[in-house]
Amino acid sequence: MGLLERVAAVHRGRVQRARKGWTAPDFWDLDRLRWPFLASTSLRGEREEIEHDFEGYVSRIYKRSGPIAALAFVRMSVFSEARLVFRRLRGGRPGDLFGTSALAPLERPWPGGTTGDLLARMILDVDLAGNAYIARVGDRLRRLRPDWVTIVSGSQQEPDLYGRALDAEVVGYYYSPPGGKEWLLLPSQVAHFAPIPDPTAEWRGMSWLTPVLRDIGADLAATRHKLAFFENSATPRLAVKLDASVTPEMFQRFRALMEESHRGVDRAYSTLYLGGGADVVPLTFSLRDLDYKAVQALGESRLAAAAGVPAAIVGFSEGLQGSSLNAGNYAQARRRFADGTLRPLWRNAAGSLSVLVTPPDGAELWYDDRDVAFLREDARDAAEIFNIEAQTVAYLVREGFTAQSAVAAVQAQDVSLLQHTGLVSVQLQPPGTA
Repeated sequence: MGLLERVAAVHRGRVQRARKGWTAPDFWDLDRLRWPFLASTSLRGEREEIEHDFEGYVSRIYKRSGPIAALAFVRMSVFSEARLVFRRLRGGRPGDLFGTSALAPLERPWPGGTTGDLLARMILDVDLAGNAYIARVGDRLRRLRPDWVTIVSGSQQEPDLYGRALDAEVVGYYYSPPGGKEWLLLPSQVAHFAPIPDPTAEWRGMSWLTPVLRDIGADLAATRHKLAFFENSATPRLAVKLDASVTPEMFQRFRALMEESHRGVDRAYSTLYLGGGADVVPLTFSLRDLDYKAVQALGESRLAAAAGVPAAIVGFSEGLQGSSLNAGNYAQARRRFADGTLRPLWRNAAGSLSVLVTPPDGAELWYDDRDVAFLREDARDAAEIFNIEAQTVAYLVREGFTAQSAVAAVQAQDVSLLQHTGLVSVQLQPPGTA
């Protein structure tokens, strides 16, 4: 039993003695459960907050960077297609998938919401903040904005030089929205989804955007450079030389008139008229000289690698060249995205959300990706796989195994599930039978 559970048990017992039939609230009100109360338990507290500015990531990266938004959209659109189910465990091996009424909070997390909405919120918070927090309040789930959540840990030992202790554990989640009521939530009430651990923190996650912030800045600078090129001049820039007798006042008037007549996309390609003494020298510089396309494509590929999304999947220019879109290569890119990115994320999300539901005995919370259209194999491959499995089941039945165990063993790829009938030969007759 953790610290807050012990505190809750003591507090619940006191109130129950005063009010029969009272039940514990879903949230502990910090107005009644303050830090001095925790300090009286001689525990030392630690806090882990989000490392970077969440609003800055949203407003300055997610809403301004096209490549980042495209990567986030691809991850979110496919990740949110999975369903959450229970999976049986037989001897430590996975079994069949099934559902019960205990999954209702995950299937309808809030009014009008679905499992897809829940997963979309979780992956978006992870992409931008490295952490997603989902709290259960009765039969409803609530998404907690990650930069308003602080992970609170406690220990009974002296901390080390970094303020950590060996017996430290998470004792709660401190939720403090600006101008709103503060709450201290129990660990059993909050699902913390942090698939990329922060090496400098104990429990906090890290956004995949953090290691590529400089690449994002370079991409934004390249976009500003392209925009400035078209805003200032849609043709190669010009150098205008004036006679030495031109005064500064005359130069300023000439400059203002020149920019008013020729600067900007709307005035591009218009005829240039100059007075006496002015000489125009064209500067033949263009985006081709900068090799803008190659520079931007390399930057996009680095961002795609950090997001775990192949460039061909998200549609970046470098992923659309050469043989990347051939049937075999695209299939390999899709499998890499599924096996290397999506399935680890689904596994981690199912484990994180398992604290909010109660799985049946001998089962665990898992994901079902069979209906995700993006992950479906080609029709020919699916037909071949089904044909091989059917032949395997028929062979096992002919060899004397029960049909039900043969099907279960093929589905789970576990021969230990096979059960023999005791009959042998093709006719499945008992030995010695005439």
